[in-house]
Amino acid sequence: MALSRKKWNNVIIIASLLMITILTLLDDKTSQLPEDAHPLFDNTSPLAQLQVNELWLNKGSSNWQCHPKILNCQVWAKAWSEIQLSPLVDQQELFEHSSADIPKEVIIVIANSEQAQPWSWYEKLGLLKSPANNWYLIPPSQREALSPVIKIAAASNTDS
Repeated sequence: MALSRKKWNNVIIIASLLMITILTLLDDKTSQLPEDAHPLFDNTSPLAQLQVNELWLNKGSSNWQCHPKILNCQVWAKAWSEIQLSPLVDQQELFEHSSADIPKEVIIVIANSEQAQPWSWYEKLGLLKSPANNWYLIPPSQREALSPVIKIAAASNTDS
């Protein structure tokens, strides 16, 4: 039994409405911060400097300064300075999955503190591990902005 053109149009309309509904629900679920998420930095201990591999950011007198390769300096700095984390209670399970992602070392310096803190950032998993070996989950809505946009140098053509 073949469907008429009108029935096919109805099928397409219903499928489109279902897809829009599913995508809307997913967006609503991932854009909200979990109830147990708390800011890593506050007004009394704000972020002063951060370094991820060779890329860095520093709080200047009026605005953020970044490594010359970073194109979205202010967005990147805002994302890290306003990051919120949820503590993970079941940390034993993480040791099995932590090898799936090679951590990046994040060096954090808080204002009015001379001591730098080395954290481990599992970017794909959205996890941060503190110097005290406590694990924290980064909400999905904040993960994308934590990675900087890097200027890529054009390769010179030397085949003359």
